[in-house]
Amino acid sequence: MEKVTLGRTDVAVSALCFGTDLIGSKINEADSFALFDLFRSHGGAFIDTGNFYAAWMEGCVGGESESTIGKWMKTRGCRSEIAISTKLGFDYPGSPGGLTASEIERECEKSLKRLQTDRIDVYYAHRDDFDTPVEETMTAFDRLVRAGKVRAIGASNLWIWRIAEANMLCELKGLAPYSVVEQRYTYLRPRHGADFGPQIFISEDMKRYASAHQITLIGYSILLQGAYTRKDKPLPAQFAGADADDRLAMLHAVANEVNATPNQVIIAWMRQSDPPILPIIAGSKPDQVRENIDALKVKLSADQMERLSTAGNPDIKQAWLR
Repeated sequence: MEKVTLGRTDVAVSALCFGTDLIGSKINEADSFALFDLFRSHGGAFIDTGNFYAAWMEGCVGGESESTIGKWMKTRGCRSEIAISTKLGFDYPGSPGGLTASEIERECEKSLKRLQTDRIDVYYAHRDDFDTPVEETMTAFDRLVRAGKVRAIGASNLWIWRIAEANMLCELKGLAPYSVVEQRYTYLRPRHGADFGPQIFISEDMKRYASAHQITLIGYSILLQGAYTRKDKPLPAQFAGADADDRLAMLHAVANEVNATPNQVIIAWMRQSDPPILPIIAGSKPDQVRENIDALKVKLSADQMERLSTAGNPDIKQAWLR
């Protein structure tokens, strides 16, 4: 699997990232290890987690995903091969959340211990904290980078103006900036006014900003938990409508042309877009993971990319082209 360098950092990761919000909880340890082994056997070397995964599930308190990843890496002796990203910002048992200096330092130590490692390759602010000064947050992140505990800083679910504000401060103060942005993303476009709660969808402005400042974009929830292919999974209300119908029709048409699944075309489309968006894949079963990995074999022509990108509501299309 080809490697991608994140932003202006020296952190090299695989072209696909493995998402782990249900690892070690809904997906038990043995099955989690098998999925990681499968991903690694195909050259996968980038795993994404979060400190509070999966505190929202009954019987879980947070840290289950990180702990499972740590056990797997120690058992396989593969820490040097794998880039690990984790996050902080949401509250969970034992943590009030937020991005204060004390919270960043404390949660970093907890994540390092659970992951059984001495460094985090990408450490994300998982949600914004408007009550804490940006300088306090970025200075705390920078201290971790200087101490060798973190290699790169990322932003997840932060508005573009907050990322720009933080990075301008970092440039002025000589601090480590946000080099990676991980937001929600998929082929379908959200309806006007769509509400994703604390999650933020990658916008066209975010793409332009990332291109201008050499920031790597990473997309999560890219396959809408199976809604593109499973009849028992309705399309989320945030996407439903005429625009979605047109784009789905084009997606299936191109999938037929290249003899691939719609999910594989979405992954290929993201990777070939300008700017490219690194996909976070997931799956509770080996066949699902294999399908996503095989998307790396799908090559879309310039015509197919154009038709996929411009399909749908012409008013939206005109805005995209500007």
